[in-house]
Amino acid sequence: MADGSAGADIATLGKEYAELRPVVETVTAYKDLVAQIADAEAMLADPEMKELAEAELPELKAQLAASEHDVQLALLPKDAADARPALLEIRPGTGGDEASLFAGDLLRMYQRYAESQGWKFEILEESQTELGGIKEVVARIAGDGVFAKMKYESGVHRVQRVPETESGGRIHTSAATVAVLPEAEDVDIEINPADIRIDTMRASGSGGQHVNTTDSAVRIVHEPTGIIVVSSEKSQHRNREIAMQVLKTRLFDLERQRVDNERSADRKSQVGSGDRSERIRTYNFPQGRMTDHRINLTLYSLGQVMQGDLDEVITALQADAQATLLAEMGG
Repeated sequence: MADGSAGADIATLGKEYAELRPVVETVTAYKDLVAQIADAEAMLADPEMKELAEAELPELKAQLAASEHDVQLALLPKDAADARPALLEIRPGTGGDEASLFAGDLLRMYQRYAESQGWKFEILEESQTELGGIKEVVARIAGDGVFAKMKYESGVHRVQRVPETESGGRIHTSAATVAVLPEAEDVDIEINPADIRIDTMRASGSGGQHVNTTDSAVRIVHEPTGIIVVSSEKSQHRNREIAMQVLKTRLFDLERQRVDNERSADRKSQVGSGDRSERIRTYNFPQGRMTDHRINLTLYSLGQVMQGDLDEVITALQADAQATLLAEMGG
């Protein structure tokens, strides 16, 4: 890279360098500590330096334990998809109108979180209810380390609150499902044109300006898997691009799940790639409480969480996933 001989591989090498650099820095820091401890232990034999060495050694050895842990974390196997953009899909589950409204709340929560991270948040497909809830939404999130953080959000999110549509004031329980998929790259998935059917149709909307009066919406059906993707932006050409990218991403996700299942057939897979039908989190509005059931984490800051302050829970989930990997590796 430095001498300019990388040529067309400069982007690939740059990415690899960026991934390896923190690992090298962590190992270098560990080696420096080991050398400092060796020097301090050698100083014990010098009567004039012994007192200074005895004062330094406990602190250096405490730093060494933390540094060893940092090295273990740095050398853990990385998910190759962690640095990729992600597709976020949210759909209402049980609970009727309230589930659709909650799905909309989750969408806004993730939009605010993406904004706080400096990520780009683009809605690719959105279908709303008459009350302003969400029937289905697909969004693309791009930025630094998107999937590494967002992958922990896949699963069933349950809400307990008094719905706006409930006149009796009773607490209602409903749910929405979230799926976060790492975006596929062209080299990941090759789609046989014979395996897909592409239809154009008139987009439907919730009325007014949302109704598209041209046949620009695109629906792609992948015959072997039965996956159906629809995009209904104003441009038919753009819709084809969006729909094909979403299809590739879903097929890539299917392949990742197949590989994960083979690797972890005899054990529970880690938090970030678990069963998406699993209830992962409960948002209890009357008590202002959010509980993540996978790691038994309860936060009494639901208002901040719904405003997109997800750092504490995602950091805890990442730490739990790292601890699980360390345990599996005998660390």
